[in-house]
Amino acid sequence: MSRSSQEIISLFDQFVIPNYTRYPVALVRGEGSYLWDAEGVRYIDFFPGWGCDMLGHAPEPIANAIREQVGRLIHVPNSWHTEEQGVWAQMLSERSFGGKAFFCNSGAEANEAAIKLTRLRSPKGKYKIITFYNSFHGRTMATVTATAQQKYHDGLEPLLPGFVYCNYGDLAGVEAAIDDETAGIMLEPIQGEGGVNVPSLEFLQGLRKLCDERDLVLIFDEVQTGVGRTGEWFAYQYFNVVPDVMTLAKTICGGVAAGAMLCKRELAPSLRKGMHASTFGGNSVAAAAGIATIKMIEEEGLLARAKEVEKRVKDRAAKWASEMDIIQEVRGVGAMIGIELKIEGSRFVELCMENRLLINCTHGKVIRMLPAVNIPFETLDEGLGVLEDALKKGA
Repeated sequence: MSRSSQEIISLFDQFVIPNYTRYPVALVRGEGSYLWDAEGVRYIDFFPGWGCDMLGHAPEPIANAIREQVGRLIHVPNSWHTEEQGVWAQMLSERSFGGKAFFCNSGAEANEAAIKLTRLRSPKGKYKIITFYNSFHGRTMATVTATAQQKYHDGLEPLLPGFVYCNYGDLAGVEAAIDDETAGIMLEPIQGEGGVNVPSLEFLQGLRKLCDERDLVLIFDEVQTGVGRTGEWFAYQYFNVVPDVMTLAKTICGGVAAGAMLCKRELAPSLRKGMHASTFGGNSVAAAAGIATIKMIEEEGLLARAKEVEKRVKDRAAKWASEMDIIQEVRGVGAMIGIELKIEGSRFVELCMENRLLINCTHGKVIRMLPAVNIPFETLDEGLGVLEDALKKGA
């Protein structure tokens, strides 16, 4: 097939439900931190796969593992055992807090599993879960309810009961919100869609202490921060605050659709047989990609590389902030950087795209970058130059 961008867009207009805001570009190929459209125009990608392609587009070790696996076994139901899923679970467990894994297909599914596990583990009558404003946990009815942003609720009410919202960073507010029906606390250790918000260590430590004292489940949604994004395997390790449950997706398989929930061993029996399942969860192709992802990160030293990306981007952005009044704050950890502006940021996305750089604006005014941790520094610098020019032009 070799259609033009306009022909591909026409197909979408005719046959695809228009529930996404799509840019007028049809992408056909990716390699590393580059993408090409149907006309052969090359773009630098600072937001690969909405954060899923943390190792770049079509990374060779992942592609090779998938090719080998599909020739042997693609999928069997979870009624049987497969070596790939077991090895994948072991590798995630050994690099985290030593727990057990449930596999699914997305971050929303992983968070659904965490919500169910928390309710099943808790005594009768304890079902409420505290979440936080500006969070994002998914698009299912439970996870969209957990997402404390009204714009995602409009038109879907009534929502699922049992979620209580607090301000991110307000430990006293959380303590006041806990009652006899509270079962757990769920949050992103660094809020992504909410604006790359990095909490204080004291806040996360305080949540851990509250959960220990009140016998609550502490859930970290690491869908965006997990598997190397922050320069640690998981963001909880950056803060040294260990959750009871952790959810993963996006980066977990180098771009292949997958999700996982990890929980401490003593909680695992609560998700008892028949209470939750996922037909494609942990399938052999995803597992092979997940194993290859972990190996690639280790063999290429990409945890340390994420920290180098952070320093390079923050140093450059700090210089901009000293020169441009439109920049409010630069924040982030590892290859997860947000530049908060004093003005609306969507036009800068468009300016960058016109100059062949793909970025994201979230929460209205935050330029969000989730570059591949192995992006060549010359490519990173080139893209930052495009962003700098856009900010100066738009200022």
